[in-house]
Amino acid sequence: AAAALSAEDGKALYDKNCAKCHGEDGKGQTKMGQKMNIKDYSDAKNQAAVSDDKAFKAIKEGVMDGDKTLMKPAKDVSDDEIKAMVAYFRTLKK
Repeated sequence: AAAALSAEDGKALYDKNCAKCHGEDGKGQTKMGQKMNIKDYSDAKNQAAVSDDKAFKAIKEGVMDGDKTLMKPAKDVSDDEIKAMVAYFRTLKK
């Protein structure tokens, strides 16, 4: 079995799958992030509102609002890679 991935491993996956909208710093101040009104996840209060399970589910399944896709599911990532992304996501909190 592969060793558990670290938050450091999650950074590369985050940069590839998440930063386009959420920004490298998690603030959501990208063109797409502003258009989608993405929360600032460098803010501890916004992070506290998202459990690890909820973040995992959002990355794996995407986020929908009715029939509108707010966030596409990450493609070609394993559950362990998603856990690493969530771990990295937690490091964005200031």
